Amino acid sequence: MDIALAVGAMALTVVVFDQLARRLGISGPLLLMLVGIIGSFLPFIPDFHLDAEVVLLGLLPPLLYSTAIRTSVIDFRNNIRVIGYLSVLLVLVTAAVVGLVVWLILPVPFAVAFALGAVVAPPDAVAASAVARKVGLPRALVSILEGESLVNDATAITCLRAGIAAMAGATTINKIGASFLLALVGGIVIGVVIAAIATWVRRRITDPVADTAISFIIPWAAYVPAEAAHSSGVIAVVTAGLLLGHKSQVVQTAQSRMTERTNWTTVQFLLENTVFLLIGLQARWIIDDVARSGVTALTVIWCCAAVLITVIVVRMVWVTLGRFVLFRRRNGNGQDRPPLQWTLIIGWAGMRGVVTLAAAFLLPEDTPYRPVLELAALVVTAGTLILQGTTLPLLVRRLGVQGPNARQDALATATVLEVAGDRALAALDKLPDIDDDVREELATRIRQRSDRIWERLGAASPDETPADEYSRLRLYALGVERQTVLEMRNDGRVDQEVLGSVLATLDVEESMLAAVARRSASIDAEVIAEPIAQKSCEHLDKAPTGTEALSAGCLDCEREGTKPVHLRLCLNCGNVGCCDSSVGRHATRHFEQTDHPVMRSFEPGEKWRWCYLDRQLG
Repeated sequence: MDIALAVGAMALTVVVFDQLARRLGISGPLLLMLVGIIGSFLPFIPDFHLDAEVVLLGLLPPLLYSTAIRTSVIDFRNNIRVIGYLSVLLVLVTAAVVGLVVWLILPVPFAVAFALGAVVAPPDAVAASAVARKVGLPRALVSILEGESLVNDATAITCLRAGIAAMAGATTINKIGASFLLALVGGIVIGVVIAAIATWVRRRITDPVADTAISFIIPWAAYVPAEAAHSSGVIAVVTAGLLLGHKSQVVQTAQSRMTERTNWTTVQFLLENTVFLLIGLQARWIIDDVARSGVTALTVIWCCAAVLITVIVVRMVWVTLGRFVLFRRRNGNGQDRPPLQWTLIIGWAGMRGVVTLAAAFLLPEDTPYRPVLELAALVVTAGTLILQGTTLPLLVRRLGVQGPNARQDALATATVLEVAGDRALAALDKLPDIDDDVREELATRIRQRSDRIWERLGAASPDETPADEYSRLRLYALGVERQTVLEMRNDGRVDQEVLGSVLATLDVEESMLAAVARRSASIDAEVIAEPIAQKSCEHLDKAPTGTEALSAGCLDCEREGTKPVHLRLCLNCGNVGCCDSSVGRHATRHFEQTDHPVMRSFEPGEKWRWCYLDRQLG
């Protein structure tokens, strides 16, 4: 009963303070950690001793897996050089430098000091993801930080095991190298095998509940065998998660993907935030152990402060020195020229998390100055989260680094939908005996998806767009339909299972409309995007520049008495026509009549162009 009450209390605390943090506009994980620190000193709250096995076996696998399935294999592969530089070399350097500092401060063997260095070396996947999402970093930076934090735990744990073995005098350089190789290769092999087995099973399961249940087993199915084989469970989980996330579109059904995504989002939310609460709750008993250790307060303060400063400084120096390794210049001349702003952000985004504390608890009980080492790990964890986590948003703003641009994303989305829709319609035309009315209805529905995005890209207008009107009226109609079904349910006139299926169908449609509304709102709030880089298109390359408009608006709409949603300018002749979301679709009609291939947006501030022939954005 006590355990159930404790779990329920922590879950309630997570939900309440996360919502409070949202209202206050501050980081939820940081607030929860501070709540935990304060709560640990309250007399009516019992001590929460975080066991290392609970973290490494209970919390770490699902947290790594939930991040890995959202991480792009393509992005991870493209950044593998950077990830290796940070997650392997930087962890080794940090462990060595911190070990040297601790060895100079405390009268302990270097093996003990190196073990602490390994404990505090790796930034945390949970902390990196939480802060990066809150700040809104560019996707390339988020990919690097998440990729680093997914792999570096394996390096740190291997270093820690080497340090513990060295304390007993049972290791050599050759053994350490063999351990690294076994951890890496063994983890990858086991992760690939588990992913292959899960893929085979999932291809034969269509029930979304069973499919989601399998996904909950996968993290431990990869982690436990890898650890039993003295390989890296972290690498195994990450490998399996990356592969399964990459294959999900062809292995799982759409309903299974939606169910899995919803359930893992909930699990990730609870675990991530609970982790930060648990970090804070360790404060009192760790400080009490240090007080009973007999070490002077001055030594404790000096040691903890030195370790915290060292991990921050080493990362900043290492990342700065590696600027030409981290980023390649993109102007095609073969020279490296990393952006300084990105370098500073990566260097400052070194927040530690629960793995650091859990690794500290793996130190043997007879380790000299163990309470002080545990406190140093807690100080590094809390210090980096508070110092770097709270100042990172300010640093990003001061450096002028912006996150993903919603308008640019909308342009890319509309382009992808246009190309995919064209290919779908072409494939439909090859099928025999398609009714013309059915084909026209399919074409209309396919075009409506991209039209709803195109029409959101112009300047803000008080007029309601067709998509807005459709969403408003359809939501109203859905409300009437739902109320009618509920009345039938209350009257008991129809089987309850049938009514439940109908209500679920209405819920799916309403959730899709709500998602479109949220995306549209974010688009309206963003600054207009620059052109998106595309593959070479001769029509875009040869299109005239500086074409003057023949009119300020769509003259065809004025003649026909219709209202344009957004305007497009023909770059060949300067004709101004309305977009495809407008009733007249006069810009497209102008192309069909004249074969002028390229138009550009005629909305204030927009610079993107469109080739009708190649269906390409530029």
